[in-house]
Amino acid sequence: QLEESGGGLVEPGKSLRLSCSAKGLTLDYYVIGWFRQAPGKEREGVSCIGSGDGTTLYADPVKGRFTISRDDDKNTVYLQMKKLNVADTATYYCAVASDWGVCPPEWTSDEEFDLWGQGTRVTVSS
Repeated sequence: QLEESGGGLVEPGKSLRLSCSAKGLTLDYYVIGWFRQAPGKEREGVSCIGSGDGTTLYADPVKGRFTISRDDDKNTVYLQMKKLNVADTATYYCAVASDWGVCPPEWTSDEEFDLWGQGTRVTVSS
């Protein structure tokens, strides 16, 4: 039901915008999180956006470089990524936290999110 897109190969310092769209689900009703998983590493929270208040949260490694946003008309949540570096290489996932109206206190943990997309791969390399 969730589908990520927008990944690809990009040089360090460049930008990408990831999209999270849904079928059969109105995303503006839900808390949405972006996560990533690099090879050999655990999945980690990158950003979260609340439903009612639209509060946005970011993990420290991406603060100031990534921006999460919604387009309710398109039923899509975006993750704008700027100044990408090699450490950002990972598969990126969007997820819904259906039991929450705001980003959970432990939003960086994937345990609070119960609906996941298949992921989109981002590779940052020169």
